[in-house]
Amino acid sequence: EVQLVESGGGLVQPGGSLTLNCTPSGITVHELAIGWFRQAPGKNREAVSCIATSQGAPYYADSVSGRFTTSRDIAENTVYLQMDRLKFGDTAVYYCAAHMPPLCTADAAMYDYWGEGTQVTVSS
Repeated sequence: EVQLVESGGGLVQPGGSLTLNCTPSGITVHELAIGWFRQAPGKNREAVSCIATSQGAPYYADSVSGRFTTSRDIAENTVYLQMDRLKFGDTAVYYCAAHMPPLCTADAAMYDYWGEGTQVTVSS
């Protein structure tokens, strides 16, 4: 069974950076589309980014484009979400999710597997 292990959340000041990691077990990142979603209190879950072998450049939501970068390390079997110039509005629980076949979609209902979520808090 596929499981996703997340790490890297925490507390950061506005303008700071954090990197989230997502490591699947039981399958390689090459076989998956890995999406990043976030959910703030009282808000719907929002697609943030997605990366997949069969597609070119990663997808980014407009709210994070130019500040967040998604990448993969095949050797480490890990997907990273590098978050720079963080804002108060980025505060949320962040989830990675896996979809097969490896095609990105912003529809959370299409993802088969989810990590447990990691809290990102941007506060001064």
